[in-house]
This record gives sequence, C-alpha cells and structure tokens, in this order.
Amino acid sequence: MSDQRKEVGVRRRMFLKQGAAMSAAAGIGLVLPQSKVWAAGSEGLEKTTLKFGIIPLTDCAAIVVAKEKGFFKKHGLDVEVSKEASWANIRDKVSLGELDGAHMLAGMPLAATLGVGATPKETITAFSMDLNGNGITVSNELYERMVEADPEAMKHRPTTAIALKKVIEADKKAGKEPMTFAMVFPVSTHNYEIRYWMASGGIDPDKDVRLIVIPPPQMVANLSARNIVGYCVGEPWNQRAVEMGIGRSIITNYEIWNNNPEKVFGVTREWADKNPNSHKAAVRALIEAAQWMDKPENRKEVVKIISAKSYVNAPVDVVENSMTGTWLYTKQEGPVQMPDFNVFYRYAATFPWRSHAVWFLTQMVRWGQIEQAINFKKVAEQVYRPDIYREAAKGLGIPVPTIDYKTEGTHAAGWTLDKASSPIAMGPDKFFDGMTFDPAKTVEYLKGFKVHNMKVALDALAKANA
Repeated sequence: MSDQRKEVGVRRRMFLKQGAAMSAAAGIGLVLPQSKVWAAGSEGLEKTTLKFGIIPLTDCAAIVVAKEKGFFKKHGLDVEVSKEASWANIRDKVSLGELDGAHMLAGMPLAATLGVGATPKETITAFSMDLNGNGITVSNELYERMVEADPEAMKHRPTTAIALKKVIEADKKAGKEPMTFAMVFPVSTHNYEIRYWMASGGIDPDKDVRLIVIPPPQMVANLSARNIVGYCVGEPWNQRAVEMGIGRSIITNYEIWNNNPEKVFGVTREWADKNPNSHKAAVRALIEAAQWMDKPENRKEVVKIISAKSYVNAPVDVVENSMTGTWLYTKQEGPVQMPDFNVFYRYAATFPWRSHAVWFLTQMVRWGQIEQAINFKKVAEQVYRPDIYREAAKGLGIPVPTIDYKTEGTHAAGWTLDKASSPIAMGPDKFFDGMTFDPAKTVEYLKGFKVHNMKVALDALAKANA
C-alpha cells in the first residue's frame, strides 16, 4: 500500500472518530427499529404509493437511503425512486403531478412559486436535504493560466477569483471571446455560488464570461471535450474530473459559505394540502434517514447504496472521497480533510430555515431574475414550511429550532442554538468574503454588492419590505 493511500485511510478513520463526537454533540438519537411502525403518523395516510424524483448526485442520499433502508416503509409509504435527467425535468414532473415530490435545488420551490423561468406553480418544502456538497472545478489549462497570472493568489485557500480576473483581462486585450463556464440550472445554488465567487474577485458573470446550463452528469464530458473551461456542480462530478486527471477543483461551496443549504425535498402546495399526513410521514422518514446517514459508521454503506447504477452511477472510490470526510483538489496534492463537506443531519441541517429562503431570494434579485419588488418574508413563509417539519418531527425525540430565521456569516466556529426545544450544536456559517446576512435587513445587504445585475429599484424593494 502506498504512503498516500495509508494517509487517506488514517484521515478517514479520523473523520469517523470526529464525526461520532459531532453526532453526539448534535443530539442524534437512535433510530427506532424498522420492524416497528410510527403509530402516531402512519394511520390516516391519504396516499401510500408514491414516486419521488432524484438527480444523480450524492445529495439525493436522503431519499435513496429512506427507500433502501426501509424508513419510508416503516412509516407506511411504498416509494418508487425515479432518476431524472435534469432539474427542468424534476420541476416540470412535480408541477404536472407525474412525481409526488422530489430532490430539488434549494431555490427551486421559490422560483416555481414566483414563476421565475417557468409557469408559476405553488411549491413548498418542509425538509432540507443537506448542507454543502458542491465545488468549482476548472480545466488543467485554465488552472495553469491562473497560476501563471497570479501565482501568489493561487497559493492560498480559499482560492479567490483574482487570478481568473487577470486571465479574463488578458483575453480581452487579445480580442478573444469570453470563456464558457457551466452550472446546473438558472435558479440553482451552483449558479449563485459561482457568481458569488466570481463577483467577489471583480468579475461580472453576465459580461465577462459565458455561463451556460449543463445537467450534472454531463459536466465531466463537456470539460473533457473543451466545450467549457470550468463548472460548479455537486458531487461526485468534481472529484470525477480530478480523478480522471482532466481538471482541478479550486474551491468548495463549504469554503464560499460554511454550512450553506443545498437541496430540499419539494412538493406542490396542492399535493401537500391533499396529502398532509402522507407528506408528514415522508418528512419523518427523511429525518430518520438523515440521522442514520450522518453517523460516521454508516457512511461507507451510504456510499455503496448511492453509487449504484440506478442512482448516482459513479465509481465507489470517487463517491467515497467527499462522503468519508476528505476532498481532492488535485491528484498531485492528494486528499485533504474536509469532514463537513457532506452534512445531512448535524447543525439542524434538515430544518427548512426561512432565512435561507430569503437569502436565495436576494440572489435572484441581485442577478435580475426577479424584476419586480417582492416582500421577501411573505414569499419565504409561503414556500418554506418549518411548521410542517415540526409536526413531522414530533415523537422522534430530536431537538427542533423554535425560530424560523437566523443570521448568517456571524460564526467562525461551532456555536450552540439555544432557541430550540433543546440546545442544538451548530457549525460555522462564515462567508469567505467576510459579509454577513441579516434576513431582516435585505436591502442593506443588497447594497453591499458592487457587482450585480439588479432590475428592481432598491427603494421599491425597501417599500415592499417595510
């Protein structure tokens, strides 16, 4: 066995030990035996045969594990998991009723409700599927150009976009066309993350580069074919490019915003109103699946389950990189520790914070996707439903937040949420540029961005949110 592989093994064992301690701190209880049915939530189910959609990414895990480990069955549900080709498919099939619910980008229920990019369809979420999980990867050629443009900037992590800006400026002087980057969907976390990262380095993502949509599983092939020079995507598609030797991962979304929300479980408002007990049973099963997945001793089984062809369809060792607490920026460097790259239950990860909803709405405004003044709080409360989460969580013996909003960017280390049914250990929530986000001061927050493409007057927004 090589020294590098021995070191990876040691790091992963450290992750398991550290994670066990964090699990205990977060108050993760034992999962009830699967042979027993949750009596208070299984009777009176309006619909028991359900079909939930997923995209082949590691963060579909809560739905897949709830299916494969029997958590849905335990709560009286017979669930079929349907692998979909794109986020547009997910949105449209849920909207049309072809899917009962689905793995969704955190901004999708908001966009669907507001009609951003599609016909309006009221959509809600009562369950957050995970924190973190994305990365930005660039081609080897672009990486080398960035190092040449600013070797000092490229030595430090988190990696800024300063060197990329210098490459872009050189291309402009040479009369070259803008470089093409990809993200997975216009209202995706990935779109907002790559824009946030670029803009922090003075790059205007609407003028200085081309940003296109490519479904996650097709990212690596498009990078290899040189159709794009970089992308922001969820796992395992960053690590896949690095392992294949065709790209370098330069920053994770954990580094951009510590413990940021990533995916949610979404259903239409109409479906939730018709099937309230079935909805709560599904959320309850997903909470238990998330608890089980965040126990470090179960992570390797999670990897085995989701790597299957019917789900993520990726090599086990590639999926294992991030899921067992390590991250590969480059093959030459070898794995580094990143125990919080995938968080499924710790830090109140399953709770649908309305403040997270407001943050996504501010980004939709920042980049011109929302063109009329809206009341952020009203939309957040229409779409993100912690009230349903709390009902579903009753009897599970887990701590639940008693507030719906919190500030972001104010904790550089772990902290304790006391405004909960019992204290909850929380993780850091820093933004890499040092900004803070107060959901009660949205207009002030938007004023802080030098690079933007806002189409709504800030005074109109202030009036709408007074």
